[in-house]
Amino acid sequence: MKKQNIIMLCVMLMGILLSGCGKNMDKEAKLKDLEFTVVSDDELPEELKISVESKLENPFKFTYEEAGYLYICQGYGKQPTGGYCITVDEVYETENAIYMDSNLKGPTDEDAKGSGASFPYVVIKIELIEKAVVFE
Repeated sequence: MKKQNIIMLCVMLMGILLSGCGKNMDKEAKLKDLEFTVVSDDELPEELKISVESKLENPFKFTYEEAGYLYICQGYGKQPTGGYCITVDEVYETENAIYMDSNLKGPTDEDAKGSGASFPYVVIKIELIEKAVVFE
């Protein structure tokens, strides 16, 4: 009789623990889409430009704050040819974070002809929001 109680208690605890894990795996609810600007190289703050240039060889994800703006930076590392482009599919705010979803698009055969390696990256600028950034 005592053994059955212990087994039932274990089953109940496992159910509670597993149901708690399922909640954490759900994506946070979007509060709103955020307006953003893709920033060109010549518009980057000098300190940010130096930081980006030092990281180009490998994939990177980081943020930078200056003058009331948040710069969200994502690089895809060294690629064998030119002709790559990056799409920023979504930038939105949730209760606890800012989410950015971007994708690297490969070159067409025409784009890649005769070009050397490239180091594609994107920097977007939004109004400063004091939340963590999640790269999707």
